[in-house]
Amino acid sequence: MRLLRVGLLALAACSFCSASSAQQIQINKENKTIAITTSDEAVALADTAVLKVGFHIFGKDQEGTYADASKISNAIMAALKSAGVANEAIESDDQSLSPLETQRDADQGRYAQGARFEFVQTWRVTVPADAAADVLHAAITAGANESGGIDWQLKKDDALEAEAAKKALEHARQIATQMAEGLGVKLGALVYASNQTPQRDLFVGSVTDTVTVTARRKNLAPLAISPERITKSANVYAVFAID
Repeated sequence: MRLLRVGLLALAACSFCSASSAQQIQINKENKTIAITTSDEAVALADTAVLKVGFHIFGKDQEGTYADASKISNAIMAALKSAGVANEAIESDDQSLSPLETQRDADQGRYAQGARFEFVQTWRVTVPADAAADVLHAAITAGANESGGIDWQLKKDDALEAEAAKKALEHARQIATQMAEGLGVKLGALVYASNQTPQRDLFVGSVTDTVTVTARRKNLAPLAISPERITKSANVYAVFAID
């Protein structure tokens, strides 16, 4: 058995796809096979957005702070529902009422101005990607002054992974065909293939910086937000017969 390494650029299968990887090729004359390990990737625009929506306020006493938080919380929820967000698409992430920590530099000024408590509440809101800007706008104008993080996702990311695997297998066949021609033999049928999809990250896509808005001006247009392109990769090991 002899081992050859080649570095070939993959042929693009669609306008949203790209590939660049090193391949490992094994030629076994005894078993009359060519085994190739290669990789490829597929890219698609995200169709789902998971928004971070939340607010952070300060107050002079516990009761007053909680009362203000309750008003803002319910106003944000009403705004989300008015924007067409279903109940099951809204998940509470965190909510807390606590004394102000004067050890923090940022809170020393607030403490000097009379603040003694703070309230924080956040939600995760799942919406279609093209609705992200409008929903975020509705929440912010209702008082969600710490909002803006977006986790871009695909409803069917398995389909994108399958596309990447298909491209990688086609890539492997192209390389095997060229290698067989160089050896003066004919490439036969695929006799074995395995797909090792790279481990997924904790989040699919990226998260934008948090947008903090203190004014609640209703006449502002929604932010200009564009869905992220999501990439899925696949590593394929393929064995082809040679005649």
